[in-house]
Amino acid sequence: MTKTESLEAASPPEKLWALATWLLGHAAVDARRFVVKAFGNSTGRTDFAVLAGLAQYGAISQALLGRRLGINLGDLVAILKRLEAEGSIARKQDRQDRRRNTVEITPGGRMTLADLEAAASAAQDELLEPLSPKERRQLVTLLQRLVEHHRDYRRAGDEATPQERRP
Repeated sequence: MTKTESLEAASPPEKLWALATWLLGHAAVDARRFVVKAFGNSTGRTDFAVLAGLAQYGAISQALLGRRLGINLGDLVAILKRLEAEGSIARKQDRQDRRRNTVEITPGGRMTLADLEAAASAAQDELLEPLSPKERRQLVTLLQRLVEHHRDYRRAGDEATPQERRP
């Protein structure tokens, strides 16, 4: 690289480098690019979320699954219909409330989930390549705090609010 090329390279002002919002925005663009490349289609991210949720929660009502994942129920129904057609999930009428459907992951869905998890891992590795394992854990912990705070999410099985968990 010549001195002229070096001077022409992107060099945002220090005021931008000091803004977490600016940095997160750029990291999010890169993360999205790596995820799209790793999953190779537009449904991989949502399929991964739904199948991971079902693998963790077991048989669950569609409405509760949507609330836990933060997915609109109308959108979730379309996702579940497609996953059911692919053999990744099974929908059944709830035994206790015949108005509700419960959904659960199938053995084929567990195989699909393993493939999607490998794709997600590849995207993570590409995005976080310059960080050490310790730095990766620290970054994830800090991002979890931000998401929990601003979206009022809780980890599955955690009854404490994000504010109550803070040291």
